[in-house]
Amino acid sequence: MLRRRTFLGAAVLALAAMGARVEADELPIPVQSERLDNGLRVILSPDHSAPTVAVAVYYDVGSRVEERGRSGFAHLFEHMMFEGSANVPKGEHFRHISTRGGSLNGTTNPDRTNYFETLPANALEVGLFLEADRMRSLAVTAENFENQRQTVMEERRQSYENRPYMLSFLRRDELAFQGYFPYEHSTIGDMADLRAASLADVRAFHDRYYAPDNAVLSIAGDFDPAQAMEMVRRHFAMIPARNAPRWVDPGFSGQSEPRAETMTDTHARSAAFHVLWHVPARRTPDHYALEILATVLADGESSRLHQTLVKEREILADISLETDDRRGPELFIAFGVMAGNHTGAEARTVIDETLRSVAQQGITARELDKARNRFRHRFVFGLQSNLARARYLAEFEMYDGNAALLRTELDRYLAVTAADVQRVTREHLLTPNRTVLDVVPPPANAEGAH
Repeated sequence: MLRRRTFLGAAVLALAAMGARVEADELPIPVQSERLDNGLRVILSPDHSAPTVAVAVYYDVGSRVEERGRSGFAHLFEHMMFEGSANVPKGEHFRHISTRGGSLNGTTNPDRTNYFETLPANALEVGLFLEADRMRSLAVTAENFENQRQTVMEERRQSYENRPYMLSFLRRDELAFQGYFPYEHSTIGDMADLRAASLADVRAFHDRYYAPDNAVLSIAGDFDPAQAMEMVRRHFAMIPARNAPRWVDPGFSGQSEPRAETMTDTHARSAAFHVLWHVPARRTPDHYALEILATVLADGESSRLHQTLVKEREILADISLETDDRRGPELFIAFGVMAGNHTGAEARTVIDETLRSVAQQGITARELDKARNRFRHRFVFGLQSNLARARYLAEFEMYDGNAALLRTELDRYLAVTAADVQRVTREHLLTPNRTVLDVVPPPANAEGAH
């Protein structure tokens, strides 16, 4: 398969357009895995349907590895990694990509940090050179550190402290993961920790985690695997391994009693609420069934909760249900924004009634079929992009040690039965292990209230 010319995009689009049942193992997703002597894992997925290529580098460093008092370091380096390296001056990484018509970005979450770019196929080596240069020789200088510390602090102010509901997303994790620091604290970082950080602390963090033996390089698109590996070896092979420490899970003790809290949000015009349940980990059978349940209950205007809470009773302006998809302890999350003067308690009464109904009577065959079709559509069309495939493959390799699992992931959703959905609802969502966070606007007569 790896030596054969493949047309993943066109083939999958044709199947989807004809309404064909598309199983994950039917999708022609070539996956070639290599490992350099320095520990760098390389995933190659050629697809010649479009003359573009995507490069993604995933580092096994997210906020979960941070120590108390030193939060926000992983996210800080998402910014620092664009500040220049030995052969790429500050700002030049962007210029090299944009002048070739490409795009780039990076993201951080509790479980990993990634950097990625999409380029014309003939510019693959440019992307590899840029990623290798900053992996080998990032400019962790006092000036760059201070500039990006101020940038991150401003991002926290703009994205969290000055936007409605956003601080509640941080508080909900503190409540649900109480005592489990890896997920209890925020990826954006605490202001006091960011202010107290020293250059020595930041350099030590970089030296510990940003190394080839703590990374996955994924390439997807229009390229020849043998030529690509020559480029990879040329640019990455000389970067020394640093024996990055393996993360040790401190252990999550779970939650046996309900937790509830109300917080005031000075930027909120309407009340809102979060409900969080602790559920089985990602890629377990029960987790797939819970994702199907979330789709049945809150995905789209015809979903049960949207019909009841938004359209018919007008208690909510919006409702969402989702799993958090973390590598460690996992959550099933509901978030709703109230309509009018309704309260979170009213909405939760309906949600609880709906969950009890599913636990007792299950879901209909039509609901299950619709949910399966939703996942089939998302999976098929989501993999049209070279960048999406590169990122998915890198994540499976990093999280699960096997990028090729992507080829069979859809089948796990399609294998979920109505009985599975009914059982997981009963076993995991009708329990006292949930956390409720109500978010309310300030009193109407409070100074500065909206």
